[in-house]
Formats: sequence, C-alpha cells, structure tokens
Amino acid sequence: MASGHPQRSVLAIALFSAIVSMAVPAAAQDAAAPGAEDEPRTLATMVVTAQKREEQMQDVPISVTALDEQLLRDNNVSDIKDMQILVPGLTVTSTQNEAITTARIRGIGTVGDNVGLESSVGIVIDGVYRPRNSVGFGDLGQLERIEVLKGPQGTVFGKNTSAGVINVVTRRPSYTQSAEAEITAGNYGALGVSGAYNDAFSDTAAFSVYAAKRKRDGWMDVETGNGPRTLDEDYDQNFHTVRAKLLFEPAETLDILLSADYTSREENCCTAVQTTVGGTAAILNALAGGQAVAAPGDDPFDRVAYSNRPTDQDIKDKGVSAEINWDMSGLGGATLTSITAAREWQAINGLDYDFSTADLIYRNGTEDESFTGFETFSQEFRLTGATDRLDWMVGMFYSDEDLTRNESYRVGAHYEPYVSTLVYTLVGQSLAAAGVPLDNPLGIPPAAFLSQVGGTPYGTGFTGLGALDRYEQNAKSLALFTNNTWHATDALDLTLGLRYTREDKELTSDYSNPNGSLACTGALTDQNPLNPARYARLRAALASRSTAFAGLPGPVQDAIMASAGPQIAGYMCLPWANALHNGRSTYQESEETEWSGTLKAAYRWNENVMTYASAARGYKGGGFNLDRVQSADGDSASGAGITPVADTSFPGEFVDSYELGAKTTWAGGSLLLNATLFHQEYEDFQLNSFLGTSFVVRSIPKVTSKGLDAEILWQPQAVTGLMLQGGLMYADTTFGDDIPGGDFVERTPLSTSGALYKLPGATMPFAPEWSGSMAVTYEWDFSSDLVGRFNIGAKYMGDYNTGSDLDVEKAQSSYTVVNARVGFGASDNRWMVELWGTNITDTEYVQVGFDAPLQGLFPDPGNPLNTFNAFPAAPRMYGVTLRVRY
Repeated sequence: MASGHPQRSVLAIALFSAIVSMAVPAAAQDAAAPGAEDEPRTLATMVVTAQKREEQMQDVPISVTALDEQLLRDNNVSDIKDMQILVPGLTVTSTQNEAITTARIRGIGTVGDNVGLESSVGIVIDGVYRPRNSVGFGDLGQLERIEVLKGPQGTVFGKNTSAGVINVVTRRPSYTQSAEAEITAGNYGALGVSGAYNDAFSDTAAFSVYAAKRKRDGWMDVETGNGPRTLDEDYDQNFHTVRAKLLFEPAETLDILLSADYTSREENCCTAVQTTVGGTAAILNALAGGQAVAAPGDDPFDRVAYSNRPTDQDIKDKGVSAEINWDMSGLGGATLTSITAAREWQAINGLDYDFSTADLIYRNGTEDESFTGFETFSQEFRLTGATDRLDWMVGMFYSDEDLTRNESYRVGAHYEPYVSTLVYTLVGQSLAAAGVPLDNPLGIPPAAFLSQVGGTPYGTGFTGLGALDRYEQNAKSLALFTNNTWHATDALDLTLGLRYTREDKELTSDYSNPNGSLACTGALTDQNPLNPARYARLRAALASRSTAFAGLPGPVQDAIMASAGPQIAGYMCLPWANALHNGRSTYQESEETEWSGTLKAAYRWNENVMTYASAARGYKGGGFNLDRVQSADGDSASGAGITPVADTSFPGEFVDSYELGAKTTWAGGSLLLNATLFHQEYEDFQLNSFLGTSFVVRSIPKVTSKGLDAEILWQPQAVTGLMLQGGLMYADTTFGDDIPGGDFVERTPLSTSGALYKLPGATMPFAPEWSGSMAVTYEWDFSSDLVGRFNIGAKYMGDYNTGSDLDVEKAQSSYTVVNARVGFGASDNRWMVELWGTNITDTEYVQVGFDAPLQGLFPDPGNPLNTFNAFPAAPRMYGVTLRVRY
C-alpha cells in the first residue's frame, strides 16, 4: 500500500522527473549536432498503430510497448501468454483449462473462470476484437509485431479495454515468392513443425499460407488412484493451425485483404498441486484407500498432481475476415477502412473438480456436459483523413455475439461419505463448544450422518449427474467514435476522442438436477416450518450420536437444531446438489448506453523530446454471472445460503485515468527512454472470486492503480548488432477502504469473517509493486557467409498474492524468469540453427492459488482444516530449432 512505502512513490516520481529534465537539454544538443540528420534513426522511426493509424511510436501520447517479429522469435513467443516476459506490468495466467486465461495490465484484469465476465484487457488480432482473453490465445503464426497499450483505450478500441489492449499485427502477403520452414525438438518429447509459402498471382494479387503442428508430453505427473483416469501426465501439447491470406490491390487507391484461420487443440489440462494440506486430507485418504492428495511437507514443485478423473480438452477456433482500405481522393485523400469478421470458438473439457484421487465431483469432457462456445460477427467502418492542422477519424463498430454454455457437475461415490464426515466433524466442534459433545455411543459411522438427516438410504442421497445447466446469451453492441488530433502549433498537439456505446444483452438460463437431489430434498423437508414433524430426522440423528443431546429438554433441543440445522442443510444443498435449482428457467436482459473518451495534450520540445498529459474515461460492460448463484435470501450480494438467485447481473465497470508521460530520443535515434506517470481509479470493479464451493461476482466500489511505467530501447552505434529492450514498472494497486456487504466484514466476537474480509484497503492480487523486464540481443559475423545470434530475456516480478480473496496461503514471493536463445546460420538468412531455453533457471512459482474445492472452506488464516491448491507455472524447457528460408 502506498502509505506503507512512501519512499518507493518518491523514487518513482524522481525517476520520471530525471528522465524529463535530463532529456530536454541532452536531446537538444543531439538535434543541434552537425550532421545529426544523417545519423541512423531505426528506433526513433518505429511505427505503431496504437491510434488505428500508422504513426511513429515516439509521436504517440500513449504508453506503448512494441515487440517486433525478431524479438518475439528470440523469446519463443508463439502466443500472447508467452510474451509476458517482455512486458513489465503484464501478467497472463491460466487455471482450470487453457480456455480460461486472464491477462492483466498494471495489476488490473478480470478473472477468466466465468465467461459471463468480459475482459478488462482487450485482445485485437489484425483489427478484429476477440470477445474474451481466452479466445485470443493460440499460435499466432507469422507475426509482424505486437503492441501492448497500457491504460484505457476505449476511444478507438471500444469497451472492455479499460486496463489496456494487446494489439497483434500479423504479416501481410507480399509480391515476392518465398518459402519458410521450421522444425523444433525439445525436452518433454516436444516436436513442432511449421511452414509458410508466399507468392504473387499477378502484379495486383498475392497470397500467403501458414501451417503448424506442435506436440509435447505433459510436464505434470499425475497420480490417478483407482481411476478411471489412466493418463499419468498432464499439461501436454497437441495442436495444429492453418492460416491463409489473400491480398488484392486492383488499383493504387484500393486494397482488399481476405484472411482465414483454423486452430485445433486436443490436449489434457489442467490439474493442480497442493500448496497447503489441511485436516480434510485425512478423510480423503481414507476414502481413496491411499494418498488422495499430497502429504504435508511434499514439495508442490515436484509437480505431482492427484486426479482420478480425465482433464481432456478440445478447443476449436476458426474465423474469416475481410479488410478493405480505399483512399478517397474526393475527400482530400481520406481513407475508408472496413473490417468485417465472423468467428467461431468453442471449448470442451473434462475436469476433476476436487483435484484429488478421491471421487467427489467431476465433469465429463463431452459437449452435452461441458461446452463453451462463441459465435461472433463484427463490422467496423473507419474514415480517416488529415490536413495540415488536423488528423481526424470517425467510425462505427457493430458486433453480434452468441454465447452458449453447458455446465455440469457429476457426483462421485466418495462425495456422500466425505461431506457427511466433514459436516459431522464441524457440527461436533460447534456442539462441543456449547457443552453438547457428539460422543456417538452407538458407534454409528460419521459417513452415515447425512443419509439419516436426509432420510435416504446410504449411498443414494448424492449420486450421478447432479447438475446440468444451459445458458444462452446474445449480446449486441453498437458504437460511434471519433478521435482527432489538432496540431495547434508546430510543437503542440491536442487530441480529443469520444465514443458512444450501446449494448443489449439477453440471457436465458435453464437449470436441472437430473439425479433429483434426494439428500437436499430430504433435509429441506425435515426442516420445513410447515412440516408437523419438523426436525424429526435431525433430532434422531443427533440424539443417537450424543448422549448429552438426548438428555436435554425438547425446547433446548429445538434451539440447538434451529442453529445447527441451516448449517447442515447448507452443506447438503451446495449448488450442484440444491433441489431448489431443479427445473428453474430464468430470463434476464440489460441495456447499457455509455460515453467514454479521452483528452490529450502533447508538446514536442524539439525533434527528440515529447511530453504529454492525458485524461481518459474507460468502460467495461456489465453482464450476468453464468453459474448457479445462491444466497441467504435470493439477493446475490447477501451472505451464504441456499436460496437461488434469479438476478445474477452486475453493473458496468468504469475507470478515470490520468497520465503524464515523456518520450525521449537520444544518440541520433539509437536510444529511446520513455516514461509515464499514471493514476487510474476504477468504479464498480468486477471481481470474480472462487470461495471453495462456487464463484461469486462482486462489484468493488473503488480500485486505484497508480505508479510509474518506464522503458528503454537501445541500439548502440558503437557495437554493431547489439540491441537492448527493457522496462520497469512501479504500481500501487489497491482496493478502496469501504466495500459494503457481509463478504467484506472481518470477524467479530459474535460473527465469523466474510469470505473477502481481507480486501478493503489491501493491495490487489496479481499486482506487484515492482516488475521489470530486459531483453538483450547480439548478432555478429562468424565469416562472410555465417552469422551468430544470441538473445537473453528476463522478467522480474515482486511479491504479490495470487488469490482474489487474498488468503495468505496464496502469496507468491518475488521471482525472475529467464529465457535464452543462441544460434548460427547463413548471413543471407537461408538457414539458421538455434538452441533455446525457456525458464532456464527453472524458477518455481505459481500462476494462481485457490481454495481446494470442498477442502478450503474457512477464510481465517491458518485454519487447520483448509487445503489450498495452485496451478504451477511451467518448468524449464529447452530444445533446438532449424529454420530454412527460400
């Protein structure tokens, strides 16, 4: 928190001030130096499309990290997740499967486990917006560059970019015939091949085709127990992709680019490891007839997971797009751009919900039980022009998105005895504290406790397909936008951007409990106030297990049951077993109309120094929680309970962002030093949290992110072939002090703590105060025909918490990840052999920590019953790659 580290805030401001104060006189000297115009300016003239027009990066008043094709290749970047090593302040994590991936910038992002929530970090690939982070991950083919734009970018990139944008630009076809091929082999049995061909049909038409196939064994060992899972490894790789582009340029003023792509991934992912093993493990071990989870003291980075159910996943992604650019002389040289796209994405995956070899709850990897699919159509029109004094753009964006989700929970044979034993233990602790111990004089097994309470034969109350739900959501979005830069003087630019967005969403949800939820039904019947024999079964269950209870007067027994009964029913009616959901159908709709925009002032002191100030308003759409939601009274914001919630909506998220930046060029264009001070305040931040039995969505009234973002690019003129790119970020990202709701209240003598009580005033998860990256590349000549190339890239992350509820058990200490690559080949680039490694120091860290389902039930630190799991990051990988080019 900022108040705890004032010296770091001072350091960040001092660093920013030093860059600006040093740069102005130094750069002025560069500008005045004789012959300066003839010095190389390869870095200073780097082009980006951060404002959807080609501009030199040093002229754009936005904090941008630009990664070119060679740097991406040197760091083994084939998808967006790989590139985080190159960008300070960017983290990308995956959880239950590779289709659940979350990107965060400056500590801000949206947990991806629920597709009802859209991302705070937008993914745009070749001008086409992807509706969720997960939909933008995969082999990207032949890259030209990736731009990471930090801070709200809603004016030109639209809603759901309140934290930033990852803008991917892939290679366009050229009129030169060429062929490229690559083969890679590595540890864990890795083998990959790819090829590309580019050619011209004529002087006005060209095409390119890219295809790749990659396989790898899993790097996680899996103990399968009694199965039925047989595969003893996880996190393998098996995917193939095809991408094709066709370019028509029938006239000098018109070009048409058609693109199509298809990707298939059939893999196994994702198991988890235990980082803290609690008292529930003993129950699981007894039921599984062996070790069901890791033993206390086991090293989670031995990467041994426990899972008796398959984690097979099948992801398909395909789409087509057409981009048309028409230079219209009739409008003073304005360019009309049209981007039309249709995409389809789907994921099916099996899941062992309990992450153990005990058979508690799971999901089969079939379309009927586990399916998430998007079908999207989008259309964007932009008209862009320029005069001597004004660069202008107006545009329209429309999208129509259909989202389908099939969600299920199957109940295994060990579920009833496990939950029964757990509930018996918890009830026993509560009654013992009240002087009514469960001495169990008849020796009745704890595993039979819930069958007696529910009035069902043992083994029949919880079994089979417990939940099978269908969600169908349609979202239509229409936006009008403009972004204009007025060159008020030769040195001063003023930019005004404005966007109007209207979004309509409709959601139909159908819930069913195919197994009838017999145990929950029995408990609710027994506790129904209208039942003349209310509490009869619960009374008998407690009396047969407690001599003290049996001897109490009836009214005292009634008071104890009135207190313990709802707790017992709560465990018998967890979402997948709650009979109150069975047969429900709900319809929800929402309409949002919002304005967002930006105002910027940029002043160029000379050709090498530009400073800017900006203010922006960003917006991320509201939505619906696509999950079984239940609470004490049917209000989603209320405390734990079993009453189904019909209204699962949450409001839109807003951010007000202010930046003060400097972009400076040194040494004749071979050294760039850029820095940005930022202050962002989020309103109604959408937080998705897993609380041990279900995901809940909470709107946080205020989240603040402030700090410094600095970058360096250096290509020393004195050392030919050397290139350095790095960055440093200081970010103080905190929750507001006042968050209403019982979830955020700490324990009092008369109450238990809310599940999220640690959040008010605390640093957000995945938000280290300090992070930094550095990549160094050196290329040299072996001879007139051979060259060598070496690259090393590293990413430092300070301490942060990986859990959305900030449990101390989910804390991640600081770490550094290092990638390296060295190669030699022909000086004409006809071939090259490269040795490479990722995470070469085998750094051990976790992506996300979480409460073990049904095992991490209590928010207070150090509760001996709690078990915590984590999805670990990948270990060291290495291999060799051969590239050939014609």
